Amino acid sequence: MTNMQTIRSREQRTAWIFLLPALLLLLLVFGYPILRAFWLSFFTQNLGTKLQPIFSGVSNYGRMVGDGRFWQSFGTTTIFTTATVLLELLLGLGIALVLNKKFFGRGAVRTIAILPWALPTALIGLAWAWIFNDQFGVVNDILLRLGLIQTGINWLGDPTLAMIAVIIADVWKTTPFISILLLAGLQSISPDLYEAHAIDGATSWQSFYQITLPLLIPQILIATLFRFAQAFGIYDLIAVMTGGGPGGATEVVSLYIYSTIMRYLDFGYGAALVVVTFLLLIVAVAIASFLLNKSRINTF
Repeated sequence: MTNMQTIRSREQRTAWIFLLPALLLLLLVFGYPILRAFWLSFFTQNLGTKLQPIFSGVSNYGRMVGDGRFWQSFGTTTIFTTATVLLELLLGLGIALVLNKKFFGRGAVRTIAILPWALPTALIGLAWAWIFNDQFGVVNDILLRLGLIQTGINWLGDPTLAMIAVIIADVWKTTPFISILLLAGLQSISPDLYEAHAIDGATSWQSFYQITLPLLIPQILIATLFRFAQAFGIYDLIAVMTGGGPGGATEVVSLYIYSTIMRYLDFGYGAALVVVTFLLLIVAVAIASFLLNKSRINTF
């Protein structure tokens, strides 16, 4: 027993030795900016102070409570994140199920399917901005040719349509990421389980619900958490497509923080926005992780 404990202790020390450089790098890359932002959030540093930091306590956080633009951008971010993650999970699961089947040219199809996710997001945003252009866009051209509309629709000039447009663009861009993660999970499921289930008289839907979905819960959890964090911090796609417009209808939190810091040079308040957004994101991810883990337990 003592020898086993000694071996385990050595293995743990060896593991920590190998992990320490990576942990230090993560601490430097992620930890320092967050701590720096937290420290700066207690100071007022803007054009009014000639960019000199002046200690102001929690005044920046108090200002945030009555900042309607921040809460509007937070609501927009929540809508965008919820819609994109749900759509990407549904579409990604469907694509993964198709790509998991055996058919001629499956390797080529898998390669093509991942291309949207591999392309630069800013480039995708520019392409979709042209696709939804009210005068030269492909969407209006197709609708006009089909006789569904008489004049071009100003997709990016209407608040509701602009939100729909950026959601569509993000779903098209990042659904392949979900599908690849879920495809990896599908390939880890033994075909023997489906054969045994079919012998018992189970239908394809019953096999999916009783075998595929429960065994795929870990991959679904990972994909959801990854995409939730990424979608909540979205910046480049919306910045290129709409710039937060029209009238702030698509302005997410990251765009508001960027404007506060880079346009208005309000560094103290911008840092407070960063800290609060970071904490809200951690809470949301923790809640989502808890709910998904609970659903996984209930499924099994």
